[in-house]
Amino acid sequence: MLKLTYYLQEQEMEIEALEAILMDEFKEIHPSESGLNTSSRCFQITISPEEDDFDNSMTTPVQLGLIFSHTEKYPDDPPLLNVISLKGIHTGDLKILKDRLEQEALENLGMAMVYTLFSTAKEWLAERFAQDDNDGIAEAEEKKDEIIVPHGEPVTVDTFLAWRERFEAELALERAKLMPEIALTTTKEKKLTGRQWFESGRASMKGAAAITEDSEEDDDDDIDFDDEDFEDDEEDMLEHYLAEKSDSSAHSSKRAN
Repeated sequence: MLKLTYYLQEQEMEIEALEAILMDEFKEIHPSESGLNTSSRCFQITISPEEDDFDNSMTTPVQLGLIFSHTEKYPDDPPLLNVISLKGIHTGDLKILKDRLEQEALENLGMAMVYTLFSTAKEWLAERFAQDDNDGIAEAEEKKDEIIVPHGEPVTVDTFLAWRERFEAELALERAKLMPEIALTTTKEKKLTGRQWFESGRASMKGAAAITEDSEEDDDDDIDFDDEDFEDDEEDMLEHYLAEKSDSSAHSSKRAN
């Protein structure tokens, strides 16, 4: 009987201390809301991250509810415990935290331990929240440092060199496409009329038979045998050729004499 009275006194003192320390974060709830298999008094402590641990850019802060109920022989026996998510905590994380708190309760038998369990839960929440926050910051920094190309591929030395080779090849191809036009323009500028060709001395060659097939092809590239121009100059070309031949014959006769 005396022992039971001792337990009750310890429990009442702890509740009064928790109310004084935690104030609005501490409240009594109905056993049906606790999730515990008991008809005894049940209490809930609301736990939030410290402001220094909280990222104000987050629109949905996390919040935890630590629920407990004293057993008949508490603190020599552990309390009944439950943890619930008030905001943003996954069920898997809640199970991990509950297992941790139950283990710590066994390590603190014989003394009032609810405030110790509250401190452990608050520390866990800060660590867990900070971990998620840091992961998000690290991921954002990695994305910020990446240079994005049209296909979402980060630029590296290898990808840049490959791009440059492809660019130079495409440039060379474009130049090659323009070469026929340039060559045609140059050829047109160099083409001669029939008279110009004749007066250039090419007609003074000893005979057309001496012209090789290769020479004929080369000449064809350089001579503009425009029908109208050639017809206009045909008579002049003949006179020029006869006069040149006459002079050559006369010169030969003088040498013979």
